[in-house]
Amino acid sequence: MGATADIFIPCFVDQLYPATALSMVKVLERVGVTVNYNPNQTCCGQPAYNAGYHPQSRSVAGKFLQDFAAPSEAPRYVVSPSASCVGMVRNSYSELFAGTAQLSACQAVQGRTYELTEFLVDVLGITAIPGARLDGKYTYHDSCSALRECGIRAAPRRLLDGVAGLERIEMAETTTCCGFGGTFAVKFEAISVAMAQQKVEHALDTGADYLVSTDVSCLMHLEAYIRKEQLPLKCLHIADVLASGW
Repeated sequence: MGATADIFIPCFVDQLYPATALSMVKVLERVGVTVNYNPNQTCCGQPAYNAGYHPQSRSVAGKFLQDFAAPSEAPRYVVSPSASCVGMVRNSYSELFAGTAQLSACQAVQGRTYELTEFLVDVLGITAIPGARLDGKYTYHDSCSALRECGIRAAPRRLLDGVAGLERIEMAETTTCCGFGGTFAVKFEAISVAMAQQKVEHALDTGADYLVSTDVSCLMHLEAYIRKEQLPLKCLHIADVLASGW
């Protein structure tokens, strides 16, 4: 395709699900994207921002802008396997850098930043990954960040429907929050667990083998409940599904 992508690996993926980052690289290279990784990258600043520490978040976000400043002679995309982080960059950065000298740099990065599935489908026009195969049935969870902050709904489903051997069964209330919400899960544990229980029950009602989403934060939360209750359902990030079978 001739595209070049600077990949951003979020904290959750880096620390807890590094294989998902490798799956994203595998998928991007499979469709002809040149992948660059800047080892100096850290965090997008979302944890501090959501906790109300905006000056500290701005400092971290400023480093993000520096880390992903593209050379003027070769503008590149910024691609991440997390709609949550992409939503932070696209939306919250506008508030953080409003009226500052960094606003122009902020807008330049915002215009180049994409979540993996929307990059593949909406930018590159790809709706199936060659060789992708996973036998079984899946149901899809629309994360709050993907759906509400980034407007992502069709792209993940189109890619998953292109995976050989995989059948989609939509669950009830697929757009309802899973209950994670970062520190929400810590501050309001009982509510968070009840929301996870409801989401998992809807998924189980479909008879699906897999619960798939764009955000490992949601999947981590749901997987913890599934494991605790020893339920027959496996959580998979979409990058891991697209990298299966080849």
